[in-house]
Amino acid sequence: MTKRSIASLVSALICLALLNGCSSNKQKPQEITEPTEESVRFEISAFSDTPSSEQEDWAAALSAFKISCRSIYRKTAWAEACSKASGTDAQNAEAFFKNNFTPWKIEKRTIGTQTGTVYSVSDTGLMTGYYEPLLTVSKHRTERHTTPILSTPDDLIIVDLAEAYPKLKGMRLRGKIQGRKLVPYDTRAKIVARKDLDKYSIAWSDDPVAVFFLQIQGSGRLRTEEGELIRVGYDDQNGRPYKAVGSWLVDQGYLKHHELSMQNIRAWAQNNPDKVDTLLNQNQSFVFFKEKKGGDPNEGPIGAQGLPLTPKASVAVDRRYISLGTPVLVSVSQTNPNLNFTKPVVAQDTGGAIKGPIRFDFFWGFGDEAGKNAGRQKSQARAWLLLPNGITPESL
Repeated sequence: MTKRSIASLVSALICLALLNGCSSNKQKPQEITEPTEESVRFEISAFSDTPSSEQEDWAAALSAFKISCRSIYRKTAWAEACSKASGTDAQNAEAFFKNNFTPWKIEKRTIGTQTGTVYSVSDTGLMTGYYEPLLTVSKHRTERHTTPILSTPDDLIIVDLAEAYPKLKGMRLRGKIQGRKLVPYDTRAKIVARKDLDKYSIAWSDDPVAVFFLQIQGSGRLRTEEGELIRVGYDDQNGRPYKAVGSWLVDQGYLKHHELSMQNIRAWAQNNPDKVDTLLNQNQSFVFFKEKKGGDPNEGPIGAQGLPLTPKASVAVDRRYISLGTPVLVSVSQTNPNLNFTKPVVAQDTGGAIKGPIRFDFFWGFGDEAGKNAGRQKSQARAWLLLPNGITPESL
């Protein structure tokens, strides 16, 4: 055996021992022979190693962080940072974050649940966008307004699994009573077909696709034909898994994958009214709303933190990996259409489709322009947690 072949053999053995310590373009993907789960790893970094952001973005993030501090200031990890934030103006926002916070790069890993084998490591995830839409509605069902915007029905039963199994913290079952059994709650198709739920309607729309997207956004404003303005927000969900309807359009050959956007889905639905129900029912998930009374009409909708969102500075996250109220530096890129930016944002919301360590939904704001931006976004994303100096991700 030559020295070169010996060196190659040693190198291969070292790579194998380190599992994913080495890589090669010719290397085959590691075969997965067990169930896997996604986990997260945080690596301490420095601002000098992160992409730069604009001053206005730091100012928006500071405003959002101050709002989050209404809740998190009680926690020891955040008390000092919140106190300093309250006395910081927009001009000094960047200095505030860079002097008082440390970036932690986020990595997602696929790990075998039986052996602990690391099958993949990546610092790239997905960011989509959402917004607060405006729908024109009727307070009552009419010949034209036949799609209800529903509040939560009384027959929806919620079981907090953590009460019996503490390891399942944050997980809930949703269903309804059938005889002596708790069975899964109705799918979207069954809910839409039920007439006994009409009494739970907040308002009625003449556009089922608009109501569908309202459910995806999780909040919105309703303007009645009588001129009344109603704000609604997420209250609960039927417990069925979320599925993006765009995949069905691609599978059926109606749209190409690169053509998927909220605008193109709307256009397809307008041109194919006889197929709209089939399209929407691909997503069995159904969202129920509650009317949001009071509050400042100039503030954003209320997010999962129970506080108003800030346009272009709030994101929805998977709270299994990122705590609400935590600032995050996100760097995103996409083509067709081009979209590239690096912004500090604050984790202030959650969403049914937002699952994973590097999975974000970026809040663009209110109205049609925000809707256009949100509907076109499907970006690659890298991210860094911004934690108060001396605080580690594990301590939160």
